[in-house]
Amino acid sequence: MSSCFNGGAGWPEPVVRVQAVSDTCGETIPERYVKLPLDRPSATTLQPAVSHGGGSLNIPVVDMSMPDSDETVRAVDAACQEWGFFQAVNHGVSPELLRRARSSWRGFFRQPAEVRERYANSPATYEGYGSRLGTTKGGHLDWGDYYFLHLLPPSIKSHDKWPSLPSTLREATEEYGEEVVKLCRRVSKVLSKGLGLDGGRLQAAFGGEGGEGACMRVNFYPRCPQPELTLGVAAHSDPGGMTMLLVDDHVRGLQVKKDGQWITVDPVPDAFIVNVGDQIQVLSNAAYKSVEHRVTVSAAEERLSLAFFYNPRSDVPVAPMAELVAPGRPALYPEMTFDEYRAHIRQRGLSGKAQLQSLQNANSSVAS
Repeated sequence: MSSCFNGGAGWPEPVVRVQAVSDTCGETIPERYVKLPLDRPSATTLQPAVSHGGGSLNIPVVDMSMPDSDETVRAVDAACQEWGFFQAVNHGVSPELLRRARSSWRGFFRQPAEVRERYANSPATYEGYGSRLGTTKGGHLDWGDYYFLHLLPPSIKSHDKWPSLPSTLREATEEYGEEVVKLCRRVSKVLSKGLGLDGGRLQAAFGGEGGEGACMRVNFYPRCPQPELTLGVAAHSDPGGMTMLLVDDHVRGLQVKKDGQWITVDPVPDAFIVNVGDQIQVLSNAAYKSVEHRVTVSAAEERLSLAFFYNPRSDVPVAPMAELVAPGRPALYPEMTFDEYRAHIRQRGLSGKAQLQSLQNANSSVAS
């Protein structure tokens, strides 16, 4: 069992790989993975939700083939105001590249444990192969392993920290990262226009083209004998700017919170699921809101997804943009760098929207 554990520097206790737990736990998952009753997925949320009109309720689908058109801007604006999520189709990233990226990372998680452990991470940067978020000892754990890596700025990207096996992985990941960054920049312009601003405004607030941050977390959710008791990722909003999620091509699992109800997303093949992160909620002064989401797991099949995070540069002060602040609409959040903001997440782990709400409450107290 020694290959199943990593006691790397900074973690409060040995880290157990969920793949190893899945292979050895039999029909009962360990207590550390059992969520509190209110946090568990119920049978009613494991299927696509039904709208009031009787049809399937799903996040909006937006055609991104003409990102500069008024129709696209209106569609993205409506999705971000109502849902905080949308599925981008005709987005310009080739389906062949999507398949190659997925296949390469599946290949990594199928490597022997001793190969994967060469890249074991620590909470200092989270870069590498990991199985937990947060450094609180004894807390509940999520049913998933991951690999976290940096892509922008170039000064912190290191191919040496990326897996060398399978042999296709580094090249596929590099190409995938380049194409998804381009897509993020296109969507950023659409979001800016939806807010009534110049197309480059959000990107400027992120640090300008080439000055933004970008990183990726590849999630691997092994089969789970009791999926009704646990989650692959607990409920949270994304702390960064914008997320481009490439989900598994055959297993559903993402759930989005809408009007108090958890809705299982029915993904469109080869689409990106785009969601607003906390930093865009701050910059837009809550015109666009980040939304809680979570991941369920399956007893029958493993699942893999690639979450690409497009963020402000870590040392750039982030606050509501001046154009979106007025006497009747004061700034809801204090100024803070992204590094300062995510330090809370890295210490305590995911906790819904608690961090963003605490900042808004603190700012309201100061204002009053």
